[in-house]
Amino acid sequence: MPLRLRDDRGQTLPLYIWLVGILLFVGFVFFVFAKGAVARSGAQSAADAAALAAAQDVRDQFVDGLMDGIQDGGWVNWIEGNGTWESDPFAAAASLAAANDSTLQGLNEGQVNGKLSFTASIQTNYAVGDSLVPGTEDMQANASATAVIEPRCEVDLSVDPTEFVKFSCDGGGSWEIDLEDFDPEDLDPLDLPEAKDLFSVQLAE
Repeated sequence: MPLRLRDDRGQTLPLYIWLVGILLFVGFVFFVFAKGAVARSGAQSAADAAALAAAQDVRDQFVDGLMDGIQDGGWVNWIEGNGTWESDPFAAAASLAAANDSTLQGLNEGQVNGKLSFTASIQTNYAVGDSLVPGTEDMQANASATAVIEPRCEVDLSVDPTEFVKFSCDGGGSWEIDLEDFDPEDLDPLDLPEAKDLFSVQLAE
């Protein structure tokens, strides 16, 4: 009798379908994780922007305070970053969070290595979305970031701060004002260093 070759196609087809199904499932899972990573990255960017906005808002108030401090003799506190600001930086932080499609959950004042800092906590307004993993359709990303205000100028301690304004800043530049014959109306803000020269604002590591 003639020999018949055994046909394995009927047995390998179910195995092939099963393997393809597994690969598709794994691909979908990785896709979900990728979407989650994108959401976390977006959340971190929003938190960074919010924290920096708060710190920059206070830094700008320090510069305004310096102008007033030169007139009343309290300029040293502003140069050292120890002045008292008036407006709440929460609004500036919330605005930047919203610009990144997120909501500011909280803003805390603190210190990092003795320097004034602000920590912003946010939650994204968007979710990971529908997927094979249950619960991701409503899952939002959360993140926080801390920005630090660091003074870049040093006061000349050899002068009486009630008689002279004298300080120098990193990157070059020194300023001196004799307060004895000082007229506030003669002081041009352009005669003083810019905000970025007086203070650096950066994210804490």
